[in-house]
Amino acid sequence: MKKSLLILFVLFTVKSGFAQTATMPASETILKDAYAKAAKDNKKVMLIFHASWCGWCKKMEASLNDPMVKKMFDDNYVTAKLDVMEQPAKKDLENPGSLEVMTKLKGEKSGLPFWVVLDAKGKVLGDSQVRPAGASLDTYGENVGCPASKEEVAFFTKLLKATSKLNDGQLAIIANRFAQNQPAPAPKPAAPVSPATVGSK
Repeated sequence: MKKSLLILFVLFTVKSGFAQTATMPASETILKDAYAKAAKDNKKVMLIFHASWCGWCKKMEASLNDPMVKKMFDDNYVTAKLDVMEQPAKKDLENPGSLEVMTKLKGEKSGLPFWVVLDAKGKVLGDSQVRPAGASLDTYGENVGCPASKEEVAFFTKLLKATSKLNDGQLAIIANRFAQNQPAPAPKPAAPVSPATVGSK
């Protein structure tokens, strides 16, 4: 009997251990680690909210990880990501508490990706929302998401300049990389051919 109980206990413990490793880390843990690293390395935190279904989130990640600019970001920011707003079938990808953090940062209405730049103590220095001149960060604005248009890229690089040691040359390289996210213009339809001109020369 004791042997059976011991086996059940061991199985339960092993199963519990696997269940814990399968769950995503809580948003609090991710933020705590990011703030500690930022304080140690004298950097800011770039917190990005994303989801597996979000195409623009993938573009944001690809842009930040492009070898052309990755070191520039790594030298100035600790990048942290929180998975949020997943579809029901993929809810297990979400970091527990991520929606609450996003709501606290006034990003729950913005769409994805939503990003925030914070100092090592968690003070918000800026985010991906364009607001009217003079409006506070507590005001909801228009989310640029992954910068792509000329105006979005200018907004992004202005915030980077204010929160990092990036110089104008580096900011120009970053602007050039993010401008590549702009979708190519749709081709103009061919002019219709008049039946009278077909085959005539």
